Amino acid sequence: MDLNEFILLVDDDQELTELLSDFLGKNGFEVRTEANGAAAARRIIEERPRLVVLDVMLPELDGLSICRKVRASYPGPILMLTGLGDDIDEVAGLETGADDYIAKPVRSRVLLARIRSLLRRYELLENLKQEPAVVNTEVQLVVNGLRLDKLARSASLHGTALELTIAEFELLWLLAKHAGRTLDRDAICDHFRELGYDSTHRTIDLRVSHLRRKMGDDPREPVLIKTMRGQGYVLTVK
Repeated sequence: MDLNEFILLVDDDQELTELLSDFLGKNGFEVRTEANGAAAARRIIEERPRLVVLDVMLPELDGLSICRKVRASYPGPILMLTGLGDDIDEVAGLETGADDYIAKPVRSRVLLARIRSLLRRYELLENLKQEPAVVNTEVQLVVNGLRLDKLARSASLHGTALELTIAEFELLWLLAKHAGRTLDRDAICDHFRELGYDSTHRTIDLRVSHLRRKMGDDPREPVLIKTMRGQGYVLTVK
């Protein structure tokens, strides 16, 4: 089920909600507010906002309880706020299904950046669910919406062209050809040396970083190209 195009801001601090609503509105978001925890839980399930910004401390029903209550039926991103500054609350929030966490006092631009990041990740995951899984031939590869043409050296993701260098294309082709399998850095370096490149672990890491940026893959929590710590990289397959 699709989500509606607004953010629900749940906080009983009227001055803060007005400030954040105004700031987010000026940055292109429709914002609706709710001060009551029990009402917020109902609205999240019934209204299905695009994203929820949820305070921990609320009247009638606290934010952790709301998150736990709605998570099974609400698939959108939940960003939690707290004024407690307690690591235990952060862990509890993430364990109840929150996607991210910000401690008060909230800096508007930090909140905006987190919201945009969460929405990009949510939309990317939704696109992965809708695209065909894998096509693998000698000259064309399709992996979860990523389309590569070796003859034309062209690449696109969900229909959007990717502007890649030759080396970036070669790396993406290699990862896509072995999609779902971890390729260690030594094997990737060997492949590039066979192509005539002077390749090191550092250059591989940099090219992966560039690919993630061009593909919109969050480097802190990548969805498409994942780092397997102590091993190498894998292009994920749903």
